[in-house]
Amino acid sequence: MKKNALWITLVVVVIASMLMAFVPAAPAEKEDFIFGIVMVGPYNDHGWSEASYIAGQYVEKNIPGTKMIYIDKANSADRPGTTGDQLAEELVKQGAKMIVFNSDDFKDASVDFNKNNPEIPVLHVSGDLAWKDGKNYAGMKNYSNVMSQMEYGEMIGGCAAALATQTGKIGYVGPLINDETRRFANATYLGAKYCWENYAKKDPADLKMKVTWIGFWFNIPGVTSDPSVVSDDFLNSGHDVLISALDTMEALVQTKKAVDGGKKAWAVAYDYKDACNEAPDVCLGVRYFNWGPDYVKFVKAAMEGKYPTIWTWSPPDWKDINNEDTSSMGFLKGDGLSADAAKNLDAFIGELAGGMNLWTGPINWQDGSVFLKEGEKATDQQIWYAPQLIEGVEGLSVSE
Repeated sequence: MKKNALWITLVVVVIASMLMAFVPAAPAEKEDFIFGIVMVGPYNDHGWSEASYIAGQYVEKNIPGTKMIYIDKANSADRPGTTGDQLAEELVKQGAKMIVFNSDDFKDASVDFNKNNPEIPVLHVSGDLAWKDGKNYAGMKNYSNVMSQMEYGEMIGGCAAALATQTGKIGYVGPLINDETRRFANATYLGAKYCWENYAKKDPADLKMKVTWIGFWFNIPGVTSDPSVVSDDFLNSGHDVLISALDTMEALVQTKKAVDGGKKAWAVAYDYKDACNEAPDVCLGVRYFNWGPDYVKFVKAAMEGKYPTIWTWSPPDWKDINNEDTSSMGFLKGDGLSADAAKNLDAFIGELAGGMNLWTGPINWQDGSVFLKEGEKATDQQIWYAPQLIEGVEGLSVSE
């Protein structure tokens, strides 16, 4: 009996082994594709950096097997003595296989990182080093630039301001001075002037727009001008609409305080889709960045080993500028915009969608020299590399 039992056990083991040979092995767990973002400000700043953070979440949602890691507050005030490329190296140590530098402030850092890590794809938000027809083409491998055509958002914001102002005086709270910020301010004025003349039916000579630059993308106490003070100075000198171009919301906050104190005033917010929630009643709207679709495109390319060297100036989706899956930017109207103004703003957006080009001469630079002759349309290079503010805009064109 013992012999038979032993024999039966042996047979069972042999049969089980044979059956196991036909059972497929469990697939090995696929490793996440980790992408890192170096953010110039706090990830939850309700502004520029949070827009990148939201885009990272969008990538995780839309590409299975991806994971975002990040380092925020990557600036000289929050991290003195530390450079953006050093922070990117930290993300690589944590497993990042692609790096996004989310600010024009990281131009040099992105170059240094690429030189030391040529095998790791780099996406620099803004910048022009991958633009073959640009002034600064560098032709680096695994290096691309992306920027939204926010000039349209600026025109829409300028239009909203022009439709709301009762004094004809618009204050523009700007960050630092460079090509990008000059062209954004110029676009704002072009939109404001067009709507003031064609929808409000007022004399363009009666519209005033002044730009005050604080010195950085957000307030650094003791280094920049205080944006709350700049906003108050505007509001106390007859400017009844403030347009923020900062990563943060001081212009909106101070406008609400002024209105609570009895003034009539409004503000146009920037960067962050939900910014108007900070002060709904005074907010005319927010022009905001939607980086998600572009981030997805570049992360997919990196995952597939087909990362390009390309400069992308992403347009809005004119079928629906607020479509989160297709449009690089959007504009959400705020409660402060009247029904008539909202109707006119929609008409203006429709004109832009139909191909209206406000970068058409005659337009002069601030010093009176010719930017565009009568009927001349600006090239991409002329728009991108704006050396001055345009005629009609008060404020510095270059740093003092």
